[in-house]
Amino acid sequence: MDETKVLVNTIIDALQEKKGKKIVTLDLSGLEGMICSYFVIAQGNTPTQVSALSDEVWDLVYDRLQEKPLGAVGMQQAQWIAMDYGSVILHIFIPSLREYYNLESLWADADVTEIPDIV
Repeated sequence: MDETKVLVNTIIDALQEKKGKKIVTLDLSGLEGMICSYFVIAQGNTPTQVSALSDEVWDLVYDRLQEKPLGAVGMQQAQWIAMDYGSVILHIFIPSLREYYNLESLWADADVTEIPDIV
């Protein structure tokens, strides 16, 4: 398995560990001019959960892969946090902002994979 897929799977594991919901991956690798190979999109019910999800991703990715994000924004308000891992960009939203921005529809040409919620 290539490094990018390992990173995507590690991010998914972290999101599921903290009960992230509606996790989706968008494979952008086949599209021209993209800044990354994958988007991972998820949501938490509250800003507190969004923050906990980003903290878990940060910790698990570092523990398993010794990688830190190149940048992260939105940590203060925790309504939409974006974490840039170079080949993968993670977006974690509260539900209302996820619905409003609807990133999945902006990248309609991407291969979309829905990850089942852990109950």
